[in-house]
Amino acid sequence: MASLIPPVNSHDHIAGGTSAATELVEYGDFQCPYCAAAFLIVKEVQQRAGETLKFVFRNFPLSESHEYAMDAALAAEAASRQGKYWEMFDALYSHQQLFSETLFSRLAKELDLDPEKFREDMEDNTLLSKVEADFESGVRSGVNGTPTFFINGKRYNGDYSLLTSAIPH
Repeated sequence: MASLIPPVNSHDHIAGGTSAATELVEYGDFQCPYCAAAFLIVKEVQQRAGETLKFVFRNFPLSESHEYAMDAALAAEAASRQGKYWEMFDALYSHQQLFSETLFSRLAKELDLDPEKFREDMEDNTLLSKVEADFESGVRSGVNGTPTFFINGKRYNGDYSLLTSAIPH
C-alpha cells in the first residue's frame, strides 16, 4: 500500500481539527469532473466528522487533459495569500463548468479579494513552485490520477463514493 510522501506539513492547506485522529489527504484537479463529484462527498464527510477530521488538499493539476487546471490551482493558492483558500476551493468546484480566462478574477471579486494582489499572485513563480511541489509529492506517493485519497498516510484504494464509510465519525 502506497504511503503519503511527504507527510502533512506546514506547507499544506488544512481544514478541520489540526490534531484530529483521522487525516484525509486528497490529490485533486479543480477541473476534473471526478474531483467535483468527490468534493460533495468530502464535504459530507467533513460535516459528519467535524473536528475529528483533518482534511488536506494537494494540487495535482492534469494540465494535458484540463486546460484550466493549473490556473485554477494558482487561483486557490493566490486566494490563500489573502486568507481565503477554502472559500476559493469551494467556489472553484461550484463553478467548474464555467472555467474560462475570466472566471478566476470574477471569483476573486466575489470573494472580496484585492484584485490587483490576486492578479500579481496568480503570476508569482513561488505559487507555481508550490503547485509543482504538490504534484511531485503526488508522483512520489504513487498518484496517477485524480482524485486520489490517503487516510492517515496510507493510500485509500476504494471508490471515493464510499469515503463516508471509510472515515470514522
